[in-house]
Order: sequence, then C-alpha cells, then structure tokens
Amino acid sequence: MDFVESTLLFYSSSPRLALAVGCGLLFVIYYLTSVAKHPMFACKEGKFKEFLELNCPILQERYWPTLWCFSTHAQTVLAHLFRGRLPNLPYHREILKLPDGGMVSLDWLDNGPPHGETINKPIALFLPGLTGHSQTEYVKSLVPVAHRLGCRCVVFNNRGIGGVDLLTPRTYCAANTEDLREVLKMIQARYPNSLIFATGVSLGGIILGHYLEETGSNSVISAALLISVAWDCHAGSQSLEIPGLNLMLNHRLTNSLCRMIREHKNKFEIEAQLNMDHVLQSRTIREFDERFTTKIFGFEGVDHYYTRATLRGRLDRIKTPTLCVNAADDMFAPFKALPHEEAAQSSHVAMVITSRGGHIGFMEGLLPAVPFFSERLFEQYLKSLIQVVKYNTLRELFCNAE
Repeated sequence: MDFVESTLLFYSSSPRLALAVGCGLLFVIYYLTSVAKHPMFACKEGKFKEFLELNCPILQERYWPTLWCFSTHAQTVLAHLFRGRLPNLPYHREILKLPDGGMVSLDWLDNGPPHGETINKPIALFLPGLTGHSQTEYVKSLVPVAHRLGCRCVVFNNRGIGGVDLLTPRTYCAANTEDLREVLKMIQARYPNSLIFATGVSLGGIILGHYLEETGSNSVISAALLISVAWDCHAGSQSLEIPGLNLMLNHRLTNSLCRMIREHKNKFEIEAQLNMDHVLQSRTIREFDERFTTKIFGFEGVDHYYTRATLRGRLDRIKTPTLCVNAADDMFAPFKALPHEEAAQSSHVAMVITSRGGHIGFMEGLLPAVPFFSERLFEQYLKSLIQVVKYNTLRELFCNAE
C-alpha cells in the first residue's frame, strides 16, 4: 500500500517526470524480455553440435543488441557505418581468367609464404554479398580476424565487381556456382595440402551454400560459415517490397546493380540481345532479375530463378560442417523462412538465430564497436577449427557425424 501511495504522490507532484520514468521502466522491461535473448541454436545431436557448444561459448550467452538501436533497419544501417570506419586492407590482387573469357579478381591479404613459413597454412576464403567486394565494410571486419589467427586470406570478387572490368556479357547470380568452382580449383592447385575455410555473406552465402549442397561429400571446402543468407528467395523478395524502409533499401540495391552494368550497356545489347534501357529502369531487385539475370543465365522467369536459388529444403544435401547465423528480424530473410527445423535434423549444418540484428548488423553493447556478435562468433568458430587442424583431428571429428 505504501508503494501505491508513494507512486500516486510522485505522479501528482511531478506528472511529466513520473510519466517519463514509467515509460523508461516499460522500455527496460520490453528490452529484457523481448529483445535481449539467448540465440536460438538448431543442430542435430552429434559431434558437430558438441564441437560448437564446447568451442563457441558465445552460443550460451545472451545477445544484447544495442539498447538505443535494435530495430532491423537501424541495426543494418548503423552497423554499416560503424564497420565502414575500418581502414582499407592492403591486399595483393590476382586476376583469374575464366574458361568463357570472363575474369574475376582474388584479393589476397597474405600473398605468399615468407621464408620458413609453412605453405600448408589454412586458407580463409570470403564471398561478399550482392554488390560487395574486398573493401566492403563487413569483409574488412572479418578478414583481419582470420589473418590474425594464422590463415592465408583471400576475397573472391565477382565479375565486374571491385574495379575489375567486365569482359563478357555475363555477371553472376545466386544459383550459379561455376565461377566459385574455378576459384576453388585454382586455390587447391596452388595449395593442395591446405584446408579451406569459406565464409559467405548474404548473396555470397547463397552461392557458397549451393556449392556445398551440389558437391555433398566431395566438397573441397573443409568447413563453412554463412552469414545473413536469404534462405528463401521468394520470401526475401516479398519482404523487400514491403512499402517503407524495406522498399527504400530495395531501390538502393537495385540502383547499385544498374550502375554496375550501365557502362557495359552496349556489350549486353549486342551480345546478349537485351533491352538495356528497360533493364536500367528497374526499381526493384525482382524487376532487375526478371529483365536481366534470368535472361543472362537462361531461366524461364524470375520465379523459376528464385526457386532454383532457394536453399531452404536442401540442407540435408550439405555434408560439410557449416555454421549459419541469421537475425530473426532480417528483412532479406524473414524468420518464417529460416530453415531452423531442417538444421535441427542436420548433423552437418547448425543454425544460430539472434532475436535482433537486421541484415549483416548484429551490433551489440551500449557503445557499439567492432567486433560485433557475428565477428565474435566467426573468431570462436574459426579458432576452434584451426586448433582441430593443428592436432589433425578435423576429419575424425566430422566425417562420421551422421
């Protein structure tokens, strides 16, 4: 009764302050009960799950999204800005010519073994997102981690990306792994005794996921990490076309895609017989894919392309240890489209889902600073894999996981 009387007295004497305090308390209660949660972790009981639980303590911790910035769009945009302050990395660029006459670039942070260094050090391969490249902010936050842990790091820049000219009327798409296979063939030929740990972000994660499911037990990749992957391209496209901030982001990405191919307009019109004026008028990614991507890669239409590009429903084909991290509020990958039930039945694929984090956001702490949740998870995962390699137990640990 004293508490009630004290509260009423406080309100009557300072109603505005009392209202502010009440709203603050409600906000804190909401944050503690609905925002700051332990990540969902889905993986079949077995060696891979035990390995992750033992070596990645972050999975047992509560994820504390930035208190004043935990909405999906704020996380996505501000994480981009915070990571964007990181300095550019001093890569050594290598051009890889492809069988069809095209080319991609590989940016190496470690461009060869100094005297006395083993040539068998692990390879950390990175695949950026839709318009990303080796100096994109989320790549610059991950690569130094792998380099510090002793990996030889290389970023695979898609055709026409990262300042490399487009030689043929062909770019890249979520459902095609041909260029990645050529990159892996070159890496394996140069470093035949090095294990390859691959990280794919957003679109790069879709391409990497398709390589893993297509090759199954024959994958040359030893372990993988997929960050903010759109597991169902139909659901992702629908989410990005919701009016408001989602659609604004959609327009921005589409403009970036159009800008990338605008300077090669004549080449596509002549050799690929496309109406490039119509392509360059695209306002959404779906329109761009309908008018351009489907024509370049021979799909019947955008629905056919998105069905082929969707990884959901194919996790059982992946036989490489693969850790996946998504945020439940990712506008590219709505929670209902995340295949956590499939991961719960998979001995090779584990899925971590945070309550918040946006798309490639995962900011945390009151005063956010890199590393964020995704970088910390990456470091713990990669460090544990390297330790396993050091004692030559990786194959024994995972080959009989089923």
